[in-house]
Amino acid sequence: MKRAAIFLADGFEEIEALTVVDILRRGGVEITMCSVMDRHMVHGSHGIDVTADCMYGETETAGLDMLVLPGGKAGTEFLEQYEPLLEALKAFYQQRKYIAAICAAPRIFGKLGFLENREATAYPTFEGMLTGAQVVRKPAVVSGHVITGRSMGTAIPFALALLEMLEGRETAERIRKEIVYKEICE
Repeated sequence: MKRAAIFLADGFEEIEALTVVDILRRGGVEITMCSVMDRHMVHGSHGIDVTADCMYGETETAGLDMLVLPGGKAGTEFLEQYEPLLEALKAFYQQRKYIAAICAAPRIFGKLGFLENREATAYPTFEGMLTGAQVVRKPAVVSGHVITGRSMGTAIPFALALLEMLEGRETAERIRKEIVYKEICE
């Protein structure tokens, strides 16, 4: 079974985080919601509190297959300042293991130099922070082992892209059909 972690900080974008958790779990991925705060309860950007499965340090990142960062301006700022997470991201990047970020969070990848000569996407006001990237305006962009997503409105295609990287196209397509995503409804 593939394993991933999504990192939550106060001000995280709820839809971006929980959509990833939902879709990956539906697809058979063991995903852990990990708080970088000093508590399990994390406050979302729109007043939705989420109880994380663990706090950072209670999970061993080295054994994971993917690290995921949800957006939200304030949440991204907390993640950006959390040195243990940055060190884990650097290790994953060097090992060519999957790292993913959506909305405001891809700016962290830009600052760390992960986007050099890659296509990437982010929320429009953060596109200028994707240092070294060829910025594209797509819902989700897979560039090798680095995956970026545009915004809360693209959380489903972003999550499906993550699932495809971990469990394959067939699983991602099965989940897409199960959730009736991109089906014409009349």
